[in-house]
Amino acid sequence: MKYERIYEGRFVSRPNRFIAHIEINGTIETCHVKNTGRCKELLLPGATVYVQHWDLPNRKTNWDLIAVKKGDVIINMDSQAPNKVVGEWLQAGGLGFQPDLIKPEYQYEDSRFDFYMEYHKERWLIEVKGVTLEEDHVALFPDAPTLRGIKHVEGLARHAKEGFHTLLFFVIQMDGITYFTPNSKTQPAFATALIEAKKSGVTILAYDCTVTPDQLLVRNPIPIKL
Repeated sequence: MKYERIYEGRFVSRPNRFIAHIEINGTIETCHVKNTGRCKELLLPGATVYVQHWDLPNRKTNWDLIAVKKGDVIINMDSQAPNKVVGEWLQAGGLGFQPDLIKPEYQYEDSRFDFYMEYHKERWLIEVKGVTLEEDHVALFPDAPTLRGIKHVEGLARHAKEGFHTLLFFVIQMDGITYFTPNSKTQPAFATALIEAKKSGVTILAYDCTVTPDQLLVRNPIPIKL
């Protein structure tokens, strides 16, 4: 996916989960933070950030925070981007075939999954998780406890037993990663849910991305250590 109207700025502060103060060309602007996660290791005072400009009269702010630079690596922070790039990847035959049908935001029983897909007579349920937390070139999820995430994983495991093809796709929103692992220190229950899901037949994938200030593309599969 490609972004337009991207500008470089400097992170100043984050008063709450939804907004940040960014210095752009010497002016402090209020910026919408599209990722409501913790992200404390990324949003450090003085960090280089990349923001998207809008000129829409009904918006509270004309800026969205898209990416941040951590050392020499650009990390995409747009929480809506993983679904978009996985949708593009699926349509392009990333799984080795062209789907007959893809429906985003699919409600099934008590859960809403990111994608429902059909290929010939096969039915797929797909959940996508964006990953922005990295430690020593290892990607970790989640960065904060997520009961919703556990519910999705357990739902995939349950529906796998019902005959669905089920896929959990971790989009590593950066490159330079050696492997992905669940963040057991932050939420052991999520790691346990992943192990049980794999035993139940859920396919778990992790892919890194090509990231620039104005682009995010699914790139290569990376090893997963559960």
